[in-house]
Amino acid sequence: MSRYTAAVLASTFLFSQSGRMTMDDEVGRVRHSAQFAKAAADIDANHERMVADIIHLTEIPSPPFKEDKRGEALLAMFRAAGLTNVERDTAGNVMGVRKGTGNGPLVAIAAHLDTVFPEGTDVRVKRNGTRLSAPGVGDDTRSLAVLIALIRAMDAAGIHTASDILFVGDVGEEGAGDLRGMKQLFTKGAYKDRIKAFISIDGTGPGDVIKNGAVGSKRYHVTFSGPGGHSYNDFGIVSPSFAMADAAARLSKVVVPRSPKTTFSVSMIGGGTSINAIPSSVWMDVDLRSASATELATLDKTFLAIVKQAADDENAARSTASGKVTVDTKIIGDRPSGQTPQSSVLVQTAAAAIRAMGMQPAFQSSSTDANIPISLGIPAITIDSGGSGGEEHTLHEWIDVEKGPSVRGVQTALLILLAMAGAR
Repeated sequence: MSRYTAAVLASTFLFSQSGRMTMDDEVGRVRHSAQFAKAAADIDANHERMVADIIHLTEIPSPPFKEDKRGEALLAMFRAAGLTNVERDTAGNVMGVRKGTGNGPLVAIAAHLDTVFPEGTDVRVKRNGTRLSAPGVGDDTRSLAVLIALIRAMDAAGIHTASDILFVGDVGEEGAGDLRGMKQLFTKGAYKDRIKAFISIDGTGPGDVIKNGAVGSKRYHVTFSGPGGHSYNDFGIVSPSFAMADAAARLSKVVVPRSPKTTFSVSMIGGGTSINAIPSSVWMDVDLRSASATELATLDKTFLAIVKQAADDENAARSTASGKVTVDTKIIGDRPSGQTPQSSVLVQTAAAAIRAMGMQPAFQSSSTDANIPISLGIPAITIDSGGSGGEEHTLHEWIDVEKGPSVRGVQTALLILLAMAGAR
């Protein structure tokens, strides 16, 4: 059986020391090998099989915190594809290993199981030519199917890698999931401290984007409480709603830098019991983000001071005879910022692979599964799954599986993975 030798693949990691060849030369060697040609041809020949997998997985509901059914399906697919050590961890992550020769460190590649859509959402796929429409079809179900396509292609070409490759379908990437799957994988699970390079596949695109920056976020559920009362008879007492409105207005006037991009949003609000009652409790959910850990910390400190001041000012402005307005600030999401440097071997390998596939790499920051390993100092990036798409996180989400762009994206991911899996 033909194979990539550990020496050939590992040389991509030694170029900077040897000075004899560039990363482009070494990745190009893999790109033009007979084994890669066979694997790339398998991806092309079995494209419709991958499309069928996308449809199959999309139509298995996977709402936040309820990813089990889709996880069961992926677990079966991992087993059928021949992975070893196939299992689900305590968080719900589905994992399997494609064994290497043992001469390289563990490389992980992942796509997330969860969608943003609540239980009961109609997830049936509508197909019109090469266009597939359904909630979650592109974010991130297509990427799950890509994982399976990569395994099949490597097996069809008889490719052996120096490194073991850990394939992961993870939970909790979206919204309130707060990256719980990645936190389990990297800080508590069986592979803790073993993964030396991490690749997340998330969303659609031609394959030319490398997301090596992690946009961090702090998310809060803020509750303002007070005595409450009748809107007419008790007029003049403190009102939690006025305090909350003041806090939101003050936040709206905070000046944040454009670079590094830093943002805030009052995303959800609620509370009260009746139009003719001063509420005893109101709440708002707030999202703070930045590509810079320093700027995020500054914004976080400013926000916490704002909510406290809003409550204090309301208590000073109206009667507290029946009680004061209090505020409870509960953190419901904490995603760390960070960056895998462009000079790192992982980013350089991905960039060389993109060039070898006839594209120019673009570098971006985003909030993805890669945030956790990046924050721990583990080289990590997020890449496209291929094809194109739009209207993510809406009921009208769609992807285009036109064969050319779709296949090229998968082949690019394959080349990045193979180059990295040769490390030792």
